[in-house]
Amino acid sequence: MERLIIEASSIECSEERREISGKIVPMGTGEIGNTNIGGVVFEAGSINIEDVSKIKLLSQHDIKKPVGRMIAAETRADGIYATFKLSRSNAGTESLILAQEGLVSGLSVGAEIIASKPSRDGHTVISKASLKEVSLVTEAAFKTAAVTEIRAEEEVPAEEKPTTESEPIVEETTQAEAPAVEAAAVEAARPTVAAAFTVKERIAPITSAQYLGAQIKAAMGDEDARRTVLAADDSTSTNTGLTLPAHLNMFDTTTFSGRPAFDAVTQAGAVPQLSFTIPKMGTAPTTAVTAEGAAPSETGMTSSYDTVTAAKYSTLNRVSFELLDFSNPAFETLLLDEMRKGYEKATDNGLLAYFTSAGTQATGVAATAAGLQSFIATQGPAAYKATGGSYANKLVASTDQWSAILGYADTTGRALFNAESPMNAQGSASINSVVGRVLGADLVVDHNIATSGIIDESAFLVAPNSVYVWESPVTNLRLNVLTSGEIEINMYGYLAIHAKAAGAGIRRFNLS
Repeated sequence: MERLIIEASSIECSEERREISGKIVPMGTGEIGNTNIGGVVFEAGSINIEDVSKIKLLSQHDIKKPVGRMIAAETRADGIYATFKLSRSNAGTESLILAQEGLVSGLSVGAEIIASKPSRDGHTVISKASLKEVSLVTEAAFKTAAVTEIRAEEEVPAEEKPTTESEPIVEETTQAEAPAVEAAAVEAARPTVAAAFTVKERIAPITSAQYLGAQIKAAMGDEDARRTVLAADDSTSTNTGLTLPAHLNMFDTTTFSGRPAFDAVTQAGAVPQLSFTIPKMGTAPTTAVTAEGAAPSETGMTSSYDTVTAAKYSTLNRVSFELLDFSNPAFETLLLDEMRKGYEKATDNGLLAYFTSAGTQATGVAATAAGLQSFIATQGPAAYKATGGSYANKLVASTDQWSAILGYADTTGRALFNAESPMNAQGSASINSVVGRVLGADLVVDHNIATSGIIDESAFLVAPNSVYVWESPVTNLRLNVLTSGEIEINMYGYLAIHAKAAGAGIRRFNLS
């Protein structure tokens, strides 16, 4: 499973009651949010709240900075609305003040994804998730997020408002410069005033080892250590040995996410058992023209069944206690994200392998535009006839096939599949989209098809109603290995696939 962070909607607050209310997430509206896993859409009723009283309100998704707790939640047509009781701590009071001043303008949910699928537009559609926490945030992922109303029955007195670290109120004494011999006279005449201004914190000189230790503690949320690092960094011109290279949270990865082939099949639900059966027709009853007084056509119906077996897909990572304790908190999120991508790749490859093993090999064609047209023109009707009426309207193609499709042109040199005018438009395919239309079929580019070039099994024409997929929710397990001081993180799920009519609805591209 993975943890998803979504910024959402507006807030309203009451200082006296110490309550904050607002829309925490839109559902069923089709609104796309820019989240830590990319674009996300929540289906209606997709988020479950097991126990309202156990949902904490955090500040900026920092688990070490709770500021309140959920006391009520309501699911409406456009999303979930909730009310939170803020604590009487300094953090809770500061959160109310930030809301009043408009500095905190959104709410953000932390949800555990249970069921989701990629859309043709490249974002993730979540159909089932569990709410884990909600946070006050400064920026919202959804465009509709905005503060619409703030109700405060009582303002916080200025003297009670907490001061920020960057703007401390200090007592300062002004000094007039004079020769040392006149120091006593100046001291007696010096006026004392109260002045409020911004000062830079100062610390005693520290070693590079002490600085490194402070950085590690600061990454774990230690406020005093963070202030020490900021103060030391101000003296780089005279103490360069205290400055370490910046280490950003961005993660350079080339791992793909998504399962394009799953857009070409019917998702039948969760895996019911490790092995189960599906009844299928053997001999169908017949009807014939019958003369008066003659016996009717009589063909006894027979049936049998196919056995479907689920396969387990699993990944495991072992990390030390030290790595989780002292690394940036973003590390664990990155690790889980990469494990999820590995699971997606493995299950998508499993479906592609099934296309090859169970599908029907098409008549050989050339690696040309005419060959592609022949493949779709002959195999589409053949699949319809063999499956009893299922339309083979999904063209799952490799990136090499995609490249070829983009380059196909007519005799005048005009592109066949991205024409600007409808005169020769055979469909649409562009360099910035992995979905399109080719000769009436929906193009689905799958980066997991490992073939190189326009060869056998570099494309599949699939009738979605003829291929069924059952999948269990992805489970995330963690185990402390005390003997080695490590944590095992395991992610696994089950997948079962079945094609009716002996795979006649899957037509495999065959190069002549």
